[in-house]
Amino acid sequence: MSDCKQQGALLLYPPVTKGCEPPAGITRLHGALRAHAINCTSVDLNIEAQLYLLRQPHSAADTWSRRALKHVDANITALRSTATYASPDRHRRAVADLNRVLHLHAGNDTTLSLGNYQDNHCSAHHSAELLLAAQQPQRNIFYPFFAPRLEQLLADTNPAYVGISINFINQACCAFAIIGFIRRHAPHIHIGVGGGLVTSWLRSGQWHHQFDGLIDSASAGAGEQELLRFFGVTSSQIHYQPDYSTMPINDYLAPGFILPYSASSGCYWNRCDFCPERAEGNRYQCQDTATVINTINTLAGQYQPSLIHLLDNAISPALLRALTATSLAAPYYAFARFEQQLCDDDFCRALRRSGCVMLKLGVESGSQAVLDAMDKGVTVALMEQALAALSNAGIKTYVYLLFGTPTEDEQHARRTMEFVCRNHRAITFINAAIFNLPLANARHSNLTLIPYANSDLSLYCAFHHPKGWQRNHIRHFLNHNFKRHPDIAPIINRDPAVFTSNHAAFFSDL
Repeated sequence: MSDCKQQGALLLYPPVTKGCEPPAGITRLHGALRAHAINCTSVDLNIEAQLYLLRQPHSAADTWSRRALKHVDANITALRSTATYASPDRHRRAVADLNRVLHLHAGNDTTLSLGNYQDNHCSAHHSAELLLAAQQPQRNIFYPFFAPRLEQLLADTNPAYVGISINFINQACCAFAIIGFIRRHAPHIHIGVGGGLVTSWLRSGQWHHQFDGLIDSASAGAGEQELLRFFGVTSSQIHYQPDYSTMPINDYLAPGFILPYSASSGCYWNRCDFCPERAEGNRYQCQDTATVINTINTLAGQYQPSLIHLLDNAISPALLRALTATSLAAPYYAFARFEQQLCDDDFCRALRRSGCVMLKLGVESGSQAVLDAMDKGVTVALMEQALAALSNAGIKTYVYLLFGTPTEDEQHARRTMEFVCRNHRAITFINAAIFNLPLANARHSNLTLIPYANSDLSLYCAFHHPKGWQRNHIRHFLNHNFKRHPDIAPIINRDPAVFTSNHAAFFSDL
């Protein structure tokens, strides 16, 4: 074990996801290893790969493509400049031009943008195609970048353990190409995987033995203790201070460094019907509020962030109260549940003084019947009062709506539209999504299911809506009624392209 400790770990975050802040998972693992004097190097391959590809030469015939190629560095600089965030149109143009360049490099077999990756030859829903991606890494669009990069990293660090964090579907194909490359070039190294997507695969029962021989271990949830055990360390400590020391903090596509931090894991409410957190059995674990605030301010003093991103599924009422009595060292935003405290004007003004610039809030529906069926534990009246109090305090609101849940029909959807219209002055941004039935929930529902063919890793399941409110009907309603309403269209249109809530807090004068 002493040799393993000396060799340490190499932690990797693969493409493609929004490259605006460091990956929280591997920085927490990095902190845990450093706390026990175990060597560690963390590498954000996602932002590195995107910047590499954007700056590769390419020819183009049309005017837009030539302009986009010519101004790559100017548009990257624009996304790092606060001046860009005074104008949603300016931000939108910079993102569109960078996406155009990535599209040119991707060709016909790959869909690629600053936040998306889809390979026609590799679906993250099929283990056989992920295995093929590992067997033929040279087919991956980022191979010319990661092949020499990984060779150098393996030579420089000589790790005993390589950990790969896979949080999103968009990362899976690139992650497996990277895994295949490492397995081929360093077969002796232990390869472990974790992250949000891996957790969902494991806890939903989709991960069996598909990747035996390729991957040595897979972790669900927080992986600190399992990783430490690999190095012979037994620890009961759950939360470690993240370490961003090997992150490229000046390279991210944001106007200044965004510091991500988790005060808890799981959800303190944990009752909403059809919530993956509940279905997957993710336990709620939190740190005491004093430790959270002290740690955030310590990290902020070290890294001088322009924004703090609190990653909790929902900030606890206790932490919100503690925040109103202090002031964080940088502005922050977070996801919160609608609670009575947010209806208090004085409370919200104190929250704003503490540095809160935006809260993300799950409205889901403007129909009380739908909210009750989901066991949301809130009333329409409470949500309206809270939105007004937050708006009066100068806190932006990023509202999430969910259409097509099993108890909703068009009449209920129209109540959601009416809710937004009534409160449109208090709603800064909207994310309107169509409900996907998690497979873990589907097994215990009374719905008539439509399984996806040959998708052994799919996390969702189609179903016949009991009220006939099918996805095509919902899309028509959203596109032709909801999004075109004169009170709603301006809110939809101001949503930051690609980066959505990750950039929303930077926008001013909205």
